[in-house]
Amino acid sequence: MESLALTQGVVAATIAVINGRIKVGLTQKDLETLATSKSVLKLSKKDIPYALATHSHGSTTVAATMYIAHLAGIKVFATGGIGGVHRFVTDSYDISGDLNEFANTPVIVVSAGAKVILDLPKTLEYLETQGVPVYGYKTNEFPSFYYNETELTIDRVNDAKEVAMIYRIAREMNMRNGMLLANPIPKAYCLEKSVIDPIIDKCINEAIEKKIVGKAVTPYLLSRIYEYSKGASLDTNIELVKNNVLVGCEVMKEMCK
Repeated sequence: MESLALTQGVVAATIAVINGRIKVGLTQKDLETLATSKSVLKLSKKDIPYALATHSHGSTTVAATMYIAHLAGIKVFATGGIGGVHRFVTDSYDISGDLNEFANTPVIVVSAGAKVILDLPKTLEYLETQGVPVYGYKTNEFPSFYYNETELTIDRVNDAKEVAMIYRIAREMNMRNGMLLANPIPKAYCLEKSVIDPIIDKCINEAIEKKIVGKAVTPYLLSRIYEYSKGASLDTNIELVKNNVLVGCEVMKEMCK
């Protein structure tokens, strides 16, 4: 992803916590540590002080990455998919801290929508309640991570220049919220909705039966979806992040203008 950004004339700053230090821009050794260490914590914003105090390694969620990026003066952040309102929320009250961060941190997040394991209509409604703008990049339909057909309508932006202009106007109006730029997956890499949805339902039922809750839910589900899809979900995940990096680079270059 970093190499891909460089081909677009943009320097990527991958964010993580390494040995209890917040790092904005990782060395090759840092990347290898993050990828191979068995003791990497999953850090939302609230978890950052604990990781620093205990000298831990940590991979940052969207909420934590937005917060750190803002501290470092970074205005555009590309990721895979954001967290959101989980299915069966009335039983679990499981709502990702990512959504509240969007309401308070002025960073543009480029993602392939929200992870399809979530309740997408409720996730959009929660963002609406928090006053967070959600725009579709060259689309009026909110994408769903592995595929794009959701019938959930959002406002469309036609190019990176328009995104940069909206962001600038919001800052001039002293709005503190961030922006979700929902970028559809290239059609060539979409998974078939009819194939992946039953797999997701099966994995969610497994998680319920095993009483997996909290921050362990998403890693468990993504791992099981990978197994049941025989690796296809990971291939799609990689391609959608590449696509988000490319769009993020275009937006960043317009911001610099």
